[in-house]
Amino acid sequence: MIQKQTRPILTVGSMAFDSVRTPSGKADNVLGGSANYFSLAASFFTQTKLIAVVGEDFPKDHLKFLSEKGIDISGVQVVKGKTFHWAGEYDGNMNEAKTLTTALNVFEHFDPKLPVTHVECPVVFLANIDPVLQQNVLDQMKHHELVALDSMNFWIMSKLDELKKTLKRVDIICINEKEAFLLTEEKSLEKAVKKIQAMGPSNVVVKRGEYGSALFTPTGAFLAPAFLVDEVVDPTGAGDSFAGAFIGYLAENGATRSMIKSDPAGWDQLIRRAVIHGTVMASFTIQDFSIGRLKTLKKEELMHRKERLMKMISVG
Repeated sequence: MIQKQTRPILTVGSMAFDSVRTPSGKADNVLGGSANYFSLAASFFTQTKLIAVVGEDFPKDHLKFLSEKGIDISGVQVVKGKTFHWAGEYDGNMNEAKTLTTALNVFEHFDPKLPVTHVECPVVFLANIDPVLQQNVLDQMKHHELVALDSMNFWIMSKLDELKKTLKRVDIICINEKEAFLLTEEKSLEKAVKKIQAMGPSNVVVKRGEYGSALFTPTGAFLAPAFLVDEVVDPTGAGDSFAGAFIGYLAENGATRSMIKSDPAGWDQLIRRAVIHGTVMASFTIQDFSIGRLKTLKKEELMHRKERLMKMISVG
């Protein structure tokens, strides 16, 4: 049985301003970016050390808020220029955003440098950034015990060879269904997952939006439905907050790479529960624009909704 020994997480990703339009309304220049969503979600389970870059226009109050949540922001670079800005909209399909504009700004020249206090972090999450930068971060790490990665269609199409190099060093990948098919040139999810596992990560989480997620481990598969909410306000960041709670739960419970082989039954049980926690976290994120709901969320609410979801999927 896996022994609980909480571990901190190091994550690298984007901190941004988003302008979003959905059927529920619009929000201009609100906080976004994978690192924001991930670290806030993970903070409910363990400490996160954050690596990112922002411009001089990024609100200091937000950095203070992250710090008060127990997130280590000493690796956040504040440089001259403007913060990364993304604008997008959702129409009838709430599973996929249409990008309107992308202004990389200071993110264009992001060169992640890890403080000495960060290089021995045992759990690493590489959020959606250039796979070359993801490798750069791993090259700086020492003694890491578990590595997870997120990617997207842009990197699959533009830097496939570099992405494959990164995947060889990864234990878990979080990817959506379309990206899985694009990465493997397969039309069957089962075949696609087997190809991805052969690339390196033995554990594959396929995000399926309103249809939930599918987990594939070396010993089997697990299907988790999405938690039904009254209204989806803004799906932006749902996948990143899913990953934050998912990896956060694994880190809180002492997950390591060695467990995948040494205790496959225990690992399978642990990672399935992690998926449930990720699912629930994402269900809160989509109920407001930006990080609005994550800022007010209480651990008690999270656990209560988790119990409700467990009852929904239980067969007794």
